[in-house]
Amino acid sequence: MVQGILYVLAAVLTIISFIKDKEKTKKALIKGWKAFEGILPMVLCVMTAVGISLSFVNEDTIVNFIGPSSGIIGVLLSTLIGAVTMMAGFIAFPLGAILIDKGAGVPQVGAFVSAIMMIGLLTIPLEEKYWGKKATLMRNLFGVVVALMVAMALEILW
Repeated sequence: MVQGILYVLAAVLTIISFIKDKEKTKKALIKGWKAFEGILPMVLCVMTAVGISLSFVNEDTIVNFIGPSSGIIGVLLSTLIGAVTMMAGFIAFPLGAILIDKGAGVPQVGAFVSAIMMIGLLTIPLEEKYWGKKATLMRNLFGVVVALMVAMALEILW
């Protein structure tokens, strides 16, 4: 339902933009399409890898490590796995839904997805180069705290 509303809103706003300035809208649509073409191979590869990986991991393994009864250990494990995983949000969120469907706990998946989005252990060298060690450390520590807070909030609310 929400997805449909967003599609309609995007279409209406694109039409308004086209009416206002045809050339800018055409350029923006072409630029967006080229960006989509650029990320499409990566998205397909990641989705394929995730699908193949999940086919090898049975539901009992998921439940044992990050199931609802795994508690804080499962949350910490999920946070660690998310911290070392590089994945776009539009892949991370559907993956979270798949994990929940396979038996993972909601707080654990919340920590996992939050960590994917906010912690970047693999990108630390690049971040340090541009932002410095202190800013990089602070950003990643903040990401860990937020991931754990998300898990706690989901534990309380779910």
